[in-house]
Amino acid sequence: MSLTPDTLHLGYSFCPNDTFIFHALHAGLVPAPLPVQEVLEDVQTLNDWAVEGRLPMTKISYRAYFGVMDGYVALRAGGALGRGVGPLIVTRGDVADLNGKTVASPGALTTAELLLRLVYPEVNVVRMRYDAVMPAVERGEVDAGLIIHESRFTYPQHGLSKHMDLGAWWEGETGLPLPLGAILVRRDLAPAMQWALNTSVRASLEYAYTHPEASRAYIRQHALEMADEVMQAHIDLYVNAFSLDVGDEGTRAVEELHRRAVAVGAVETSGLPLFVEQP
Repeated sequence: MSLTPDTLHLGYSFCPNDTFIFHALHAGLVPAPLPVQEVLEDVQTLNDWAVEGRLPMTKISYRAYFGVMDGYVALRAGGALGRGVGPLIVTRGDVADLNGKTVASPGALTTAELLLRLVYPEVNVVRMRYDAVMPAVERGEVDAGLIIHESRFTYPQHGLSKHMDLGAWWEGETGLPLPLGAILVRRDLAPAMQWALNTSVRASLEYAYTHPEASRAYIRQHALEMADEVMQAHIDLYVNAFSLDVGDEGTRAVEELHRRAVAVGAVETSGLPLFVEQP
């Protein structure tokens, strides 16, 4: 899939925060420089596709973004940063130290796994789709699981306990919000097009806030097993002022996460700008 004269393919996840943000843009309810065609996939698939340069515009983990900065640049709008939003490590019982233990991860290129390795550099990681992590812990196939998305609301239903909140660890270490996901566009798009897409994403979120009922059926359609109150809690947690514009504090947070990823050898340093700029 690629940019064509009449359509822009936009990849994002099935999660309520993404469908809430992008519904108006996908449905043509806000102005856009090109009509947008949704491509819904789990975040790890979108991360992998970004490595291939498959989509001109896509949701991605910030950890994955750091590896594809030569081809993509982040929009200032549409991303997920915040406080109290981090991934959790869950276990079936009390585990004092996970170094040397086996931990299920939702993907090598997730921000969650980067944080896990910053805290526990000697874990043994087994990777699987994010929705398979809790069942694997519950069945005793792994010692612990790294959970993201709606799982942070439902893990007690699986008889699991919170071992660590990696977002709280990050905030304690840095005093900054945690960068989770970004919206990227191709760097070879004209700067005016990049900024127009940023403006459209922000307008889509503003529309969602102003018309909360408009996107409800669309969100529910893609969150098939999620109760309405869980969907709303998910949106309330992951969509915030940083989603409208990353701002100065959010920019510092992304810079710090990138610095730490470079320091542990996860990615190489880059002199490219992190975010689109208004022409």
